[in-house]
Amino acid sequence: MEGVKPSAQPKPVWPDPVGLPSEELYAMGVSAFNQGDFYEAHDYWEELWTAHQLPDRRFMQGLIQLAVGCFHLTNDNLNGGRGLLTKCQPKLEQASGGSPGDSRGLDVAAMLSFIDDALRQIATLQSAGDFNWSRLPKLAAPTR
Repeated sequence: MEGVKPSAQPKPVWPDPVGLPSEELYAMGVSAFNQGDFYEAHDYWEELWTAHQLPDRRFMQGLIQLAVGCFHLTNDNLNGGRGLLTKCQPKLEQASGGSPGDSRGLDVAAMLSFIDDALRQIATLQSAGDFNWSRLPKLAAPTR
């Protein structure tokens, strides 16, 4: 995805998230995010967030907001991208100071670095079509 708008990639057909077990919802969200299917990542993680009692609820909300912020950028919505990336930052920052379990083993520092870079880019862009995706981190697949 080096600098390529994620929506330009071929998209798989994703299964309906309703009723999937929590581990599968999380894993499908990670897979969708890594493929640039940010709306689908949001769908899986939001189903996880709403249908299950999670000890890392705030962190998951941050991931959902990160995915939606990226989705906005793929749709040339700079204001929406800025708003959601700004909202997810403190939720992810909170998890970065805890144990690895608080962040599901993800590299939160890389996510926060991407968000900082994205917000700097957004401040100077006229169109999200010029957004450089090269710093978007790949999320680690969950281990079973």
